[in-house]
Amino acid sequence: MDAVVVGSGPNGLAAAITLARAGLSVTVVEGAATFGGGTRSEELTLPGFLHDVCAAIHPLGVASPFFKTLPLAEHGLEWIYPEVQLAHPLPDGEAALLLRDLEQTSSHLGQDGPSYRRLFHPLVERWDDLAPDLLAPLHVPRHPVATALFGVKALFPAHLLARLAFKEAPGRALFCGMSAHAFLPLQHPLTSAFGLILGTLGHVAGWPVAKGGSRNLAAALASYLRTLGGEIVTGCQVKGLADLPAARIVMLDVTERQLEEIAGQRLPAGYQRRLSRYRYGPGVFKIDWALAGPIPWTSSECRRSATVHVGGTAEDVTAGEAEVWRGVHPERPFVLVAQPTLVDPSRAPRGKHVAWAYCHVPNGSTLDMTERIEAQIERFAPGFRDLILGRHTRNCRQYEKYNANIIGGDINGGVQDLRQFLARPKLLAPYRTPLPGVYLCSSGTPPGGGVHGMCGYHAASLALKDLGVT
Repeated sequence: MDAVVVGSGPNGLAAAITLARAGLSVTVVEGAATFGGGTRSEELTLPGFLHDVCAAIHPLGVASPFFKTLPLAEHGLEWIYPEVQLAHPLPDGEAALLLRDLEQTSSHLGQDGPSYRRLFHPLVERWDDLAPDLLAPLHVPRHPVATALFGVKALFPAHLLARLAFKEAPGRALFCGMSAHAFLPLQHPLTSAFGLILGTLGHVAGWPVAKGGSRNLAAALASYLRTLGGEIVTGCQVKGLADLPAARIVMLDVTERQLEEIAGQRLPAGYQRRLSRYRYGPGVFKIDWALAGPIPWTSSECRRSATVHVGGTAEDVTAGEAEVWRGVHPERPFVLVAQPTLVDPSRAPRGKHVAWAYCHVPNGSTLDMTERIEAQIERFAPGFRDLILGRHTRNCRQYEKYNANIIGGDINGGVQDLRQFLARPKLLAPYRTPLPGVYLCSSGTPPGGGVHGMCGYHAASLALKDLGVT
């Protein structure tokens, strides 16, 4: 066998496809009964209600430079786009909106419209140049001027950039809500990068859902891999490298802690110390609901979007995220809501709906955040609780048990602050391990968390280079 890949999440499948396209024989080994990692869909609440277990909204999936090279539509993947890419309801009953059209988004922001345009227009215009440089490990950029202009803005703490760029509450809240995907306090440097990238993606690619559930993204990747001769074996737990068949390349879609466990004493002491110092960030508490009807948002605009950021003002979002970082469970957490049946009714019985929401919590938390999450939604959608037919919850520990990559509930594969953004887990050649032919290809490597497959693609490309295959 030429190559074996451990883990069948988007990065593992991306690595396998990259190797298989180069003509190598590839087997993917998955410990769970089904492949997909963070892109699985299941009936978690009631029969006929299909829920995305982890990722549901896919701006990075549709915009991924690697996924765009694959014939995924031919293998059953269909993206569905909402009218509004993102809605952020505010305490006054209105909502800030991210629309596909940059000018329309700007016009919705009133006097902050020109500032929004100045902030995002250069990124939207140069996204095709920026994406390969931003979604990659540290390197000399192919478009240094565009990358430098992005970097100057991206280094700002999100809360500060929002205050400098916008005078009114909607613009500030919209930007801080997007930046909160960093899982960091918004006073930290580099948090603006997340808001800038996600906002730009709203304009250049949209925030779509996969028709029939996120599982269909994994299914399309797996189907294409099989046409290349690749094989996927499920239900096969890997406790150590000795459990794997002999292969010239071993790709590990696992995080740093698991690498330390799998490779054990075969790793040099210095590298083991580096892995032991790798930091994991806040986790998530997630709820899936079966609903009798759509969420009754006060702002009708929120009923046109598959994604709603619930947290109030920029100051509210900032305060809540800072509390999580300090190890506190916020009374009013920032809540990310997905309501896919507004655009994909196939996921629920006729007239019914599904929704999920999660909030950030301290890593490893077992506190039940159901009441706090539902109270936040009820603030902006009175009568929401009356629609609940069934619910399913997962805390951090339950998520790690479900998927060993989600250490302490951290769905980002580790803290993505400035230090671990540059050295993930090391500065140069982050995908290589000290063991010949063994590579790391998970979200614990650049460019980090998200459903984009770029970690797997870059790791596999490096492995092919080391092997002398072009």
